Amino acid sequence: DLQICQHRAPTCCTKKMEESYQAAVRRERTQSIQALNFELKYMIVGHITAFQEAFESLLRFAENRTSSLFETAYRPMAKEAAEPVKELFTDISLYILGAETTVESAVLRFFDSLFPLVYSRLINPGITDLSEDYTECLRLTRQDINPFGRYSKNMVTELSKSLWASRMLSQALSLGIEVINTTEHAALTKECSKALVKMQYCPHCQGLTLIRPCVGYCLNVMRGCLASVSELDAQWREYISTLEYLTNEMAASHDLEIVLTGIRNSINEAILHAQLNGPQLSTTVDKVCGQPKQQEGNLSSDNIVPVKEATEIQTFVMAHTSLNNKRREFINYMKRSRTFYASIAERLCDGDLVMRDSSTCWNGEDVV
Repeated sequence: DLQICQHRAPTCCTKKMEESYQAAVRRERTQSIQALNFELKYMIVGHITAFQEAFESLLRFAENRTSSLFETAYRPMAKEAAEPVKELFTDISLYILGAETTVESAVLRFFDSLFPLVYSRLINPGITDLSEDYTECLRLTRQDINPFGRYSKNMVTELSKSLWASRMLSQALSLGIEVINTTEHAALTKECSKALVKMQYCPHCQGLTLIRPCVGYCLNVMRGCLASVSELDAQWREYISTLEYLTNEMAASHDLEIVLTGIRNSINEAILHAQLNGPQLSTTVDKVCGQPKQQEGNLSSDNIVPVKEATEIQTFVMAHTSLNNKRREFINYMKRSRTFYASIAERLCDGDLVMRDSSTCWNGEDVV
């Protein structure tokens, strides 16, 4: 009553053994595809980790530089500016990692928070009444009177161009892992299971446990079994090209590292612009928000939390170099994996599965 290993000669198999063989080939096929995928997946996961570590290192460096700007140049507002600076860099980090946010909203939210501080600590340092209502009025007024000139918009443009490629690369790498995981668990059809049993285990039913499948026969069976997986070939090649494009974009004119470290200068220029236009801004704000209480003399700058001066140039250079080297190394490896899904049958038939240096092999019906 055998369904798969039917043969004229006597057999030592039963129907139950055939069912066990079918379970075995499904398990073995999953394991062999996982083994093939392992190196590729390991490389992508490794790059995601390295990319995130180098990126976080650059972000910390850029954040420290920005904080030190307030400590050295704008001490009266350094303590209060610490939170908006931290939020800005957190938002940038979340954007890169794929959060539902935009660079524009992050930057404009930062300048909304910055304007009440610039206005009350630098433009009109005598203001004492910085109530919630007055602060909120200043925040909303920022959007209408544009106190920071073109600098806030320039910062949005520069960061958007630079961070877009990083965000896309981060998402693309995660997508790559998803695709690989899906192919690992692609279900084998009944026909495929039967074909694999016939190829690998039917010789056993005649006591031929050392005979292995012929190469051509193995390739035909594997190609039939993996037709749905090998259909990914065109999309996978396109995916590799996209990774290459995104990697080049990151290293191109809108260099991520340069733009991140340039945030300090953009904010400085924006604050200087607001100070230069202080009188006009005061006139407009008084009309919209009313006149707050004043006190004589400048606000004391006691209790300012000192910010460590950013002296991490070496760390930055190392992170920068590391990121560039990792990009190059990774994309060269991925380019070599272009044919991964096209050649999966060949790779599964390589090695121990088939008999390469023997004069006899199994062709599905007999030893030839």
